[in-house]
Amino acid sequence: MSPVRRCSRTACGRPAVATLTYVYADSTAVLGPLATYAEPHCYDLCSEHSERLTAPRGWEVVRLAEASGPSRPSGDDLEALANAVREAARPQERAAEAGGNPTRAADPMEVARRGHLRVLRSPDS
Repeated sequence: MSPVRRCSRTACGRPAVATLTYVYADSTAVLGPLATYAEPHCYDLCSEHSERLTAPRGWEVVRLAEASGPSRPSGDDLEALANAVREAARPQERAAEAGGNPTRAADPMEVARRGHLRVLRSPDS
C-alpha cells in the first residue's frame, strides 16, 4: 500500500492535497487541507479537482485556507516539550533524594499514587 493518499475521483491517480466533507444539515461542502487520517465519509482530492469543485444548486462551498506546507516544530515547541519532560521527571528525583513519598507533601490533595495515576482526596473532605 502506498503511503501517499490518492484522489478519490474515479480514474484519477494524482496525489491528494485537500479533503472534502459535506455538511448536509447546512447544505455546505467544506474543502480544506488534507486530513491527517483518511475518513470514510470524506473525499480526498488532488489539486486540479479541488480547484474545479462545484456544489449542487443551493449549496455553499467553504474553502478553508491551506497550510503552505507541513508545520515544523518551533524553538518554543521544543522548549515546552523539554520542560514537560523535566517536570514529569521531577517527582521521581525528589523521591530518590528524600527516600520517602514527597508527592503527598507537595500535593495535599493526593492520597496515593500508582505509576502515573494519582488518587486525590475529595474536595469536600
